[in-house]
Amino acid sequence: MAQATMYYGTGRRKTSVARVWLKPGTGNIVVNRRPFEDYFPRETLRMIIYQPLQLTNTFGQFDATINVGGGGPSGQAGAVRHGIARALLGFDDKLRQALKRAGLLTRDPRMKERKKYGQPGARSKFQYSKR
Repeated sequence: MAQATMYYGTGRRKTSVARVWLKPGTGNIVVNRRPFEDYFPRETLRMIIYQPLQLTNTFGQFDATINVGGGGPSGQAGAVRHGIARALLGFDDKLRQALKRAGLLTRDPRMKERKKYGQPGARSKFQYSKR
């Protein structure tokens, strides 16, 4: 019995980390053992995740098994997109130029700024009182 080839990619965004396994199939996506539509009910998040597949014309050619954790829905969707893009490189390295030009291989470095001591938030200061 031949083992189906699987392609792996790790995606990160904000504090989310996604582990993505792609294998040739019919386009079935499972996220944290739940159907894709249940885990990401917002259409905008689904569009973000489909970007690398649509860009490379591989939509519906792969079944994806995804484990994602940390952060919120938006960060998780970005992490899944990054992971799918990286996994597609394992399938075909010729896709690199298209994915790179679209900026899908770059890890988005924007993080939440830390809260500083002596003030209520990252940048806000306590209200100044003259008297």
